[in-house]
Amino acid sequence: MMTPNIDKAQRSMSPGSCMQTWAVGIALAVSAFGASAQSAYPSKSIRILVPFPPGGSTDFLARGIGQKITEAWGQQVVIDNRGGAAGILATDIVAKAAPDGYTLLMNAISHAANASLYRKLPYDTLRDFAPVTAVADVPIILVVRSKFNASSAADLIALARAKPGQITFAAGGVGASSHLAGELFRSAAKIEWQTVQYKGGGPALIDLLGGQVDLMFSPIASSIQHVKAGRLKALGVTSAKRVPLMPDLPTIAESGLPGYEASAWYGMVAPARVPKDIILKLNREINDLLRNPQFRDAMIARGAVPMGGSAGEFSKFIQDEVKKYAALVKESGIRAE
Repeated sequence: MMTPNIDKAQRSMSPGSCMQTWAVGIALAVSAFGASAQSAYPSKSIRILVPFPPGGSTDFLARGIGQKITEAWGQQVVIDNRGGAAGILATDIVAKAAPDGYTLLMNAISHAANASLYRKLPYDTLRDFAPVTAVADVPIILVVRSKFNASSAADLIALARAKPGQITFAAGGVGASSHLAGELFRSAAKIEWQTVQYKGGGPALIDLLGGQVDLMFSPIASSIQHVKAGRLKALGVTSAKRVPLMPDLPTIAESGLPGYEASAWYGMVAPARVPKDIILKLNREINDLLRNPQFRDAMIARGAVPMGGSAGEFSKFIQDEVKKYAALVKESGIRAE
């Protein structure tokens, strides 16, 4: 009686080769399960952490994205506002979350700046996150008190050089977008002024309107009404291009400081090692929302300019921002404690 060939094959296999065969089979099964799980994403609710209190631009953008994902994918998106420590608290939660796409972070410019402003963070800004997409750029305008003797960025620079250390700059907190925009301006223009720190942009704006300080860099939505009413003068917008809300206002680069650019940007990131197909799915959905005319109009009305783009582009953008603010912190010596 002949022994079937399969028996011969089995007898010819060593224990090691059998183990290799089983290992390959298990690996293939796990891979197939993982692919199936990822293709079913999302199968439960998604949490988007917002590192600031409700009501601000970060919160508005996160809620818009959450509503879009809920409607498109049929899974509830929960917005979790975890303000405190300049965004570090919420950012750390996401850095340590499971890399499954169910915990996301709506981050901001502070995400890049904190890497240098703080001597030690509980996470690595570049290594511990997977960028999804840039969402919005909120331009900042350089405003001065109504009777200040300058009508352009060039005028301000000339005046600061003539009176070093005498002009007062109102900063809305160490590391805030308004503070960083001002420090970038001072550094690029090679001037000196007196920085007055406030606990937020609101108190800084009140003192500027009252004439207690000379200038500040303010989010356009916060100060546009005061400019239109003549209570403040706008010298330029910090973005690379003019903005729809104030199309006649030149950029600071146009009005006296070539090459200058600063903005309060926002974007979505996930924990590192989230599968690429999940990142791509999130990226497509958010970019689709950013092309929606109604949502774009709502963003522009709040002074935000839609961004979008690929995950790779946003990754490169964050890397460049980290380098920019590292150089600024080194030059200026500013630190947050």
